[in-house]
Amino acid sequence: MRCFILIGIHFFLFGFSNVVAAQKPKNIAPSKLTNSVYVAANGYSETSHNFMDTAAFMVARKKQIQQLLEDSLPVKWLLDRKNENDFLAQQIAISDSFFTRYIFDRTTKKPLWNEIFGVSLARPGDIRKGITALPGSLVRVEMYNYALNLTTIGLVNIFTQKMVSVDHYPDTQPDIPNSLMELAIQIAIHSPEVEKALGYKPSSSMPIMTSTKTALNRTKCERSQHLCVAPTFIKGDRALWAIVDLTDNRLVGLRWTSTGKDADKIVVTERRLQNETIADCYCEKVNSIDKKGWKMDYIITGSDGLMIQNLTYNSKRILNSAKLVDWHVSYSGTDGFGYSDAVGCPIFSQAAVIATDPPKIAVIMEQGQEVGFMLEQLFFSERWPGPCNYSYAQRYFFYNDGRFRVSCASMGRGCGNNGIYRPVFRIAFAGNNQSLYEWNKSSWKLWETEQWQLQTELTPYHPNGSQYLLETGEKSGFYIEPGKGQFKDSGRGDHAFFYITKNHLDRDEGEADLVTIGPCCNTDHRQGPEKFMEPIAEPIVNTDLVLWYVPQMKNDDTPGSKYCWAETYYENGVYKIKTYPCFAGPMFIPIK
Repeated sequence: MRCFILIGIHFFLFGFSNVVAAQKPKNIAPSKLTNSVYVAANGYSETSHNFMDTAAFMVARKKQIQQLLEDSLPVKWLLDRKNENDFLAQQIAISDSFFTRYIFDRTTKKPLWNEIFGVSLARPGDIRKGITALPGSLVRVEMYNYALNLTTIGLVNIFTQKMVSVDHYPDTQPDIPNSLMELAIQIAIHSPEVEKALGYKPSSSMPIMTSTKTALNRTKCERSQHLCVAPTFIKGDRALWAIVDLTDNRLVGLRWTSTGKDADKIVVTERRLQNETIADCYCEKVNSIDKKGWKMDYIITGSDGLMIQNLTYNSKRILNSAKLVDWHVSYSGTDGFGYSDAVGCPIFSQAAVIATDPPKIAVIMEQGQEVGFMLEQLFFSERWPGPCNYSYAQRYFFYNDGRFRVSCASMGRGCGNNGIYRPVFRIAFAGNNQSLYEWNKSSWKLWETEQWQLQTELTPYHPNGSQYLLETGEKSGFYIEPGKGQFKDSGRGDHAFFYITKNHLDRDEGEADLVTIGPCCNTDHRQGPEKFMEPIAEPIVNTDLVLWYVPQMKNDDTPGSKYCWAETYYENGVYKIKTYPCFAGPMFIPIK
């Protein structure tokens, strides 16, 4: 009965895709379970590595890929967990013609290199509306196509042995399995360039951030064209990024970042890792709130943070859902390198930074009066606030007068003192008669097609502080007020990219748990949501819309001006943690 955990009440003071028809899987011969799908060339396996001769290993890996491409279904299976249902789910998926639509070149019919990256029991956040099945019967299968840089996600019903849904996501990458994480580490630690830069021979236990995707300009890792990660080595107050291209299986570059003067002090806190409890009670189970006229469901997703659903106020439906899809963290405007982070469940998820404590509900107080409540979720790397470890906060505010706000923050420290954080919110309002307007200094201007816009110092605001107006029906809707430093939460302004896209009910554009949808390090509007308005922007007047909001926050470790930063300080013989969070996010104000 682990789910009987009290959620503390604290006082918080404030001055392209398709659903496919069910198909019976084709039979796969038993011999397939021992051929090139499972056994790598020259004795190399997923669970036993001998990397003493790196050159020989790379020859063996190349041979493995060549052998795989000769198979009738050129897909490398996932072997990280030898679970019968995992094998069955992969067999059903790989036998489905729509799931395997892109494993061969559509013109030349040549085989393309594909690999199953993830197999996991589907959680509520993975399942789109309209899909029903017995509990425990749906399994999520993620496949990556190296040649096309394309992710395919399928839901399999292992009881009926049928595909339930398949979605293809161009230019996206799921998080990597353990085998590729180990490969990246071995490529890094056996590279002479890494040894020379560090001044010593690193070991396999030294690198951190080994599974988090990265980018690097002037290589094929730029804009995440290839699958790249960055095993990172801490040396004093600097971090060495060993950027590894897992499509070409090679080191493509090294970069140093400064991690701050107290980087060598790691604080051991009293946080208890309650991974199983968090997973059971808040990832597998949908929780609900009924408070102050507000009703909602909430759940911690695999990689989209804390998601709220079915939000109503005084019995009127407001939102279908809101969630935090990605954290894009860039450390250079010229070299273009950084991380693409996901936040979510601590077990069997795609999250790089995980929830280690339950969600909390806090009362909002203003001038001594209770004016609403907040739902908060914190996410931590294991050794935060050490260098190259991250912590993020996600907050939903609900006010007694019908306002609500979606916000998040980096709590620092990250992997450098020159980082820019770009979280990606997805907010889907209820109803199918929505229209969006922008304030243009004197009146509201209707947006007729999908588009994006950047909030700048010259952005005009309505006298009430809002930049946009979203109509959700006759005489109803919300003003949208971006962050300008006015919310008294240490935020300095959002500088946000704002996107509006048509919500397609016939394919998934983010309703279910999303893999990383944008590169870490683009400095322009290409943060991921633009994919859903390409190649031709669609009409968006009087229809069902999705709002995407991407703030930009630059960290700072300058004394007196610290922001998106965390540090340790000495007090009474021990080291403690102080954070300088950078909160961002819009307020939604009901039209009166």
